[in-house]
Amino acid sequence: MYYYSLNQYLRKTFGEKIYKIALSANVTCPNRDGTLSNQGCIFCSSGGSGEFASDKTLTVTEQIEFAKMKVEKKIKQGKYIAYFQSFTNTYGDVCYLSEIFSEAISHPDIAALSIATRPDCLNREVLSLLEQLNRIKPVWVELGLQTIHEETAKYINRCYELPVYDKAVQKLKNIGVNVITHLILGLPGETKEQMLESVYYTGQVTDGIKLQLLHVLKGTRLQQEYEEHKFKVLEMDTYIDILADSIELLPPNVVIHRITGDGDKKQLIAPLWSADKKRVLNEINRIFTQKNVIQGNNLKFLKKRT
Repeated sequence: MYYYSLNQYLRKTFGEKIYKIALSANVTCPNRDGTLSNQGCIFCSSGGSGEFASDKTLTVTEQIEFAKMKVEKKIKQGKYIAYFQSFTNTYGDVCYLSEIFSEAISHPDIAALSIATRPDCLNREVLSLLEQLNRIKPVWVELGLQTIHEETAKYINRCYELPVYDKAVQKLKNIGVNVITHLILGLPGETKEQMLESVYYTGQVTDGIKLQLLHVLKGTRLQQEYEEHKFKVLEMDTYIDILADSIELLPPNVVIHRITGDGDKKQLIAPLWSADKKRVLNEINRIFTQKNVIQGNNLKFLKKRT
């Protein structure tokens, strides 16, 4: 069984090594500022799930240059994806958004723009802006869905229903923007079958997918639920087993952008095994080898699944 990794996609699309750098748009979220809620999603950290993003007090260009400097010893050449990661990056005045996104996409070392947001924050003006930017360089929009199941969505305080996601995907595809969907594996109360249902559903409509292990972080409402023993986090072998089955459900053209995730070790409550990235990746490789889950060399080869 073969899967289409992000690294393969980047080399095929850009013809060279491409690296992602996390930037801050210095915005908030309607699920935090009182528009929908003032609590945010139950799992979301105080940094809006952007702990690795650059300093929001810097200009976009300064953030890019600072991020490049941090990795210059291991990256000798190649270009970058400007990833606006934290909070909801299409939630704000469209003139301001146009200014910061244009500054990022016009940088000579930026090959593409990736914008993390919510499906309910894509109004007509924002879509028009994204369409204009996409004519300059490729634009990706990353939608935080997490699950297709409404009961879980209410539990995590997502504050929108599944049809909102469906409509957002269609609107983005209509303007030619690449869609990436975020899913969390291991959400409280969900069975393996429910997690796989979310993977299958999104795999039919999305261009790319991020499969994220549920992390319990300090300062979140999820921490309280965990400490009150209301749910258990996934063990490593269980997570990797679900991951392998998830990949089997995805169409061969869907790019897998992430198969795990790095929680900030200073904030991580559970699962602690996830903090050892090298061990996790080695175990993923071991189990994937057992299950014959490997990266295909190209898209044509990928279609020859076993």
